Amino acid sequence: PFVERVWNKAAQIATQNYTIVLHGKPSHEETKATFSHSSANAPTIIIYDMQEAELLAKFIKNEMPVSEFESAFANRFSEGFDAKLHLQRIGVVNQTTMLAQDTQAIADYLKDVMQQQYKLTDANINERFADTRDTLCYATNDNQTAISGMLQQEADLAIIVGGYNSSNTSHLVELCEEKLPTYYINGAENLVSKNNITHYNFRTHQHLETENYLQNSEQKMPRILISSGASCPDAVVEKVIAKILSFYPDAKNIETVEI
Repeated sequence: PFVERVWNKAAQIATQNYTIVLHGKPSHEETKATFSHSSANAPTIIIYDMQEAELLAKFIKNEMPVSEFESAFANRFSEGFDAKLHLQRIGVVNQTTMLAQDTQAIADYLKDVMQQQYKLTDANINERFADTRDTLCYATNDNQTAISGMLQQEADLAIIVGGYNSSNTSHLVELCEEKLPTYYINGAENLVSKNNITHYNFRTHQHLETENYLQNSEQKMPRILISSGASCPDAVVEKVIAKILSFYPDAKNIETVEI
């Protein structure tokens, strides 16, 4: 349903002659599908990050010649895309598992670019820039917002649970890695023992084993940040929590803890 919301929004703004700027990984299956769907209705271009948004802005502001557009965004724009014509009205949608904060930052940046280029106010910005904020995946965004809040608390390590092919789970890992030793697992079976954990490096696609992963604190029981990808079943997370608690005989049973 989250992807369908993006498709519906892209189709809607296409009828208003907006070009679709798709924030996503060009090789990702969802991005390919959204690009195919979107480009059937409107000129569409894929950008991966803020750096590419800034590059796109140079064409919007006529700071780069149109002749360089094809090489700058090779194989990432729809057939017949005219950089001089099709960047005059734009709307930003995303691969739903991209970091919501990144998509919002890109949208805000491009909105400012259009505002300055065409001397628009907030009241008439929609003449050049479509409001697509309601397309951000709520489940993904909620998880990312929760992680950001959890990272404000003191913790010794993070365990993120989810499928290894899940983009939104890997983004949660990225957020946690900025502050904590972080272990990406897909179930309780990865918690081999109190001393050993098998986990996944999504960048190198390697399965790793780490010793003493729970010994990052002088406390008897380390403070652990636990979260999961948007599509990870609650039962899988509960099994992970139960497995960790089993390593500590004095820990309270999860059913007896008041929330």
